[in-house]
Amino acid sequence: MKTVRIKLIAVSLGMFLIYSFSSMSQAQTAGVWNIPAKFKTTKNPVAVSKESVADGKDLYGKHCKSCHGAKGLGDGAKAATLDVSCSDFSTKKFQALTDGEIFFQISEGKGKMPAFKKNVPEDNGRWAIVNYLRTLAVK
Repeated sequence: MKTVRIKLIAVSLGMFLIYSFSSMSQAQTAGVWNIPAKFKTTKNPVAVSKESVADGKDLYGKHCKSCHGAKGLGDGAKAATLDVSCSDFSTKKFQALTDGEIFFQISEGKGKMPAFKKNVPEDNGRWAIVNYLRTLAVK
């Protein structure tokens, strides 16, 4: 009787763990970002200018374009090889994010998207990318 109870507990625990990891994976691919509150109100210290947008565009071309596409529509060459969709930066939903939220996403990454605080170590570079992404809004 004790052996049956132990096996039942082990099976239940196993099912719980499978469900938990499955839920976490679905949340990651469903576009759910857990952004700390401080980033929602963080202001971009890099002023929007021709230079900052050009710098952001250059960095975007080197680090983001392959997945997100030339116009930020999520249709880059690598996008088709991924099992998740890449963000479309032209949407009202994306453009409604604060600069701080976008900066956090670029910096920390999630799932298949790498953390670009390593690839673009200067904060001002990542802020410049935010400035460039603002130019991709549907007009």
